Amino acid sequence: MSRVREPANAYTHLAGALLSVLGLVLLIHKSVLHGQPTHIVAFSIFGSSMILLYLASTLYHLLPVSEKGLRILRRIDHIMIYVLIAGTYTPITLIVLDGFLGWALFTAVWAVAVLGVIFKLIWFNAPKWVSLVLYLTMGWMALIFFPALWQVFSFGAIAWILMGGLAYTLGAIIYGIKWPNPSPKHFNFHAIWHIMVMVGSFCFFWLMYQYVIYY
Repeated sequence: MSRVREPANAYTHLAGALLSVLGLVLLIHKSVLHGQPTHIVAFSIFGSSMILLYLASTLYHLLPVSEKGLRILRRIDHIMIYVLIAGTYTPITLIVLDGFLGWALFTAVWAVAVLGVIFKLIWFNAPKWVSLVLYLTMGWMALIFFPALWQVFSFGAIAWILMGGLAYTLGAIIYGIKWPNPSPKHFNFHAIWHIMVMVGSFCFFWLMYQYVIYY
């Protein structure tokens, strides 16, 4: 039980989990100084969604458990992707957009997340491309509301949103096509996907910390 199953994949997202805890602390601290109760709630959801995703991923890639245990951890790992996407939308919808539009997008995103969780519970062994399409569709559905975001966000904030979305998308493509795969045993395409997810998370953390907090 002492062997780490996939060291590169486990340790990258262990770092992600620890950084997410730090990010949540920083967001809550700044919310207390500059924000309102809504900021604390929204950032708590966002930060918790990051922590849960990286923790689930770490445990799945770290623990040398039974085949049944691996299936359970893998399912949780995949489910948390929906939670992270919805959690990332939450501060934007509740703080920046606010009003009917914000609540409409908040409800839609979390409804899709719930459907995604149900989908994973019912059809976990669906083809990989099906899951990737669902993740990317959910992530980019914000384009429907892009005119509203353009009106309320500065160019810098929009840039961080696009960089975060592109980082996640590029990572998903790498995961889907399994390339580049520099070292299949030590640092493979999956580890690169993990790093791209961390880059995307940082982009959205910085968006929250430098821009959303002041709305």
